[in-house]
Amino acid sequence: MYGKAFAPEYQGALGSLSVNSPLPEVLAEGVRQLEAARRRGAADEVARCGLAVAEAHRRLGNVDEAEQAWRDSYRTARSAGDVGAMAWAVWSGGTLARQRGRLALSRRLLAIAAELGERGQDVVARGYSLAGLAETGRIQGDYEGVRVLHEKLLAEARARGEARHTVWALEGIAQIHRQTGDWDTALEMFEEAALISREADDRRGHAWALRGIADILSARGDAPERALELLSEAEVTCRTMGLTSALAYNHKMRANVFYRAGRYEEARVFYAGALEQFRDMRELRGEALARLGLVKTLARLGRDRAATGAELDALAGQLDRVGLQHARRMVDEARRELGLTADTQVRGDEAEHREAAGRLTAGVGGRR
Repeated sequence: MYGKAFAPEYQGALGSLSVNSPLPEVLAEGVRQLEAARRRGAADEVARCGLAVAEAHRRLGNVDEAEQAWRDSYRTARSAGDVGAMAWAVWSGGTLARQRGRLALSRRLLAIAAELGERGQDVVARGYSLAGLAETGRIQGDYEGVRVLHEKLLAEARARGEARHTVWALEGIAQIHRQTGDWDTALEMFEEAALISREADDRRGHAWALRGIADILSARGDAPERALELLSEAEVTCRTMGLTSALAYNHKMRANVFYRAGRYEEARVFYAGALEQFRDMRELRGEALARLGLVKTLARLGRDRAATGAELDALAGQLDRVGLQHARRMVDEARRELGLTADTQVRGDEAEHREAAGRLTAGVGGRR
């Protein structure tokens, strides 16, 4: 039995905020309470209000402000000797690093956060930090390396009856099943996540679960129109809550659905829009995936094969540098799908790659 979802990152004077509070409102209230705590000289409140400010900025795509906020929160918590607040601040920093594609830094910070959570006897901070480590490994494509940790965290969340973390773990394991070809199991887990999140009133988790269900339906070729309906439902939540990153991933998935259905012009528009959104928030993984989708779509629309090969080479190099192994494998799959053999690939220098990237995004649709 699960209780109502709650947001443990909203602490202290912000503890009454709902998990579904719109992020602009969270940011405004967080800044107000942060300034009040500073005037009172309440270091513990400064640290905990600063955490909410950091997380609101991160989820809104304000990466520079988020970086400053989590570091300020950590320094204040350290000066106050509040180990639990230190753990939460470093968790926020590690999550931001993953969002920005700085995966080695993300793993380092999240490991520190987990250790601080254990030292501070904050089981939730420790759990969220370990969950972040599992997610970082998963998006890199290290499925076997993180599957056990995902499943352990799912069992712990179920035992505590913590709906939000249960939903997150279900969705993470479902993604592993989806990427390794077990679509039926993935669909079952996404559907369970959707049910739990709806009953617990976790709208963010529900939006991500709907996106996962839409992906499976589309990938199986079962019901593209139903997939689009689910994404439209999830988009309402993303816009209402100000979930900038989730909205960009929603648009990228909508483009995937159109691409798989052979509706390439619609796919082009949504891939281009998602690419711009991801670039605005400097989310490198989303940017790479949207860019790959756009390359494939333009190829289907008749783009020159040599230019397509050059763009795929540039993208592969970027993914190798970042360490996104699964997305890197997707580039190779795209080459096979488009019939680009080694002799058709163009390997120019970095200037040529940058020029190709500029041509790719010029005039291919605005932000949605």
